[in-house]
Amino acid sequence: MHHVYYNPYSGDGNGQKVAESLASIWGEDMKLVNTAEAEDISAYSLALGEADAIVLVGGDGTLNRFVNTVDADRLSCRVLYLPSGTGNDFANDVGMKDAKEPFDITEYVKGLPTVELDGETYKFINGVGYGIDGYCCEIGDKKKAQGKKPNYTAIAILGLLFGYKPKDATVVVDGVEYNFKKVWIAPSMYGRYYGGGMIAAPDQKRGSDELSLMLFHGSGKLSTLMTFPKIFTGEHVKAKIVKVLTGKEITVRFSEPSPLQIDGETKLGITEYTAYAPSHKKAEV
Repeated sequence: MHHVYYNPYSGDGNGQKVAESLASIWGEDMKLVNTAEAEDISAYSLALGEADAIVLVGGDGTLNRFVNTVDADRLSCRVLYLPSGTGNDFANDVGMKDAKEPFDITEYVKGLPTVELDGETYKFINGVGYGIDGYCCEIGDKKKAQGKKPNYTAIAILGLLFGYKPKDATVVVDGVEYNFKKVWIAPSMYGRYYGGGMIAAPDQKRGSDELSLMLFHGSGKLSTLMTFPKIFTGEHVKAKIVKVLTGKEITVRFSEPSPLQIDGETKLGITEYTAYAPSHKKAEV
């Protein structure tokens, strides 16, 4: 049986419609599961057997909520995915952004990196964004609550010019400390893409035992604004105001609280996070 998990709010509210369309593939060998209403999706998932398959329909947020609700490392069934969100950065990273039918992602949802913040631990699929990217998600959430469709590129530009104040940061990568002034953005990436097509870490390899930390730092509004569009091609990493560090354990500590996003899921008022590559997760995680 194919158990189709869908978020009715993903893809501009078309999640259920997309999920129902899969009946053309599996017919009666399909069961719809509304993840916004399901009581215990973890127990439901772990009870499925080898003959079953979970089919995730949605975007990066749907993937993030799934891996943080269900311990995919304990699943007996396969996991398939049909990208139908607004950004689909994971699908883009694995070369399946234009997929019209669900594809197997079982290997991708197991052995994931984690991030610790405010005493909580979360898994992530793409990356942990800290700074103006988190600010963009915060503003985007407010626009969604107002029934508006957010334009994250426009939000980022306005944030650079008016809304976001850069922070000083202390960064520790595998025990080595670095200090940066005027940090605009400091994501730790497991994939290359985030933010709906930004190639934040063009050299990052999914499945690697290291993460990539990318920083925009030490620059004013104008030079940052001139360099920022290059993030959509990956050419930003050649700029003097951009620094990329790689490691298994990455801590970023800002001088002031700042919004943070995990695969597009917003966390507010964060001062510090520590990201762990899959090979470097703590034993209790």
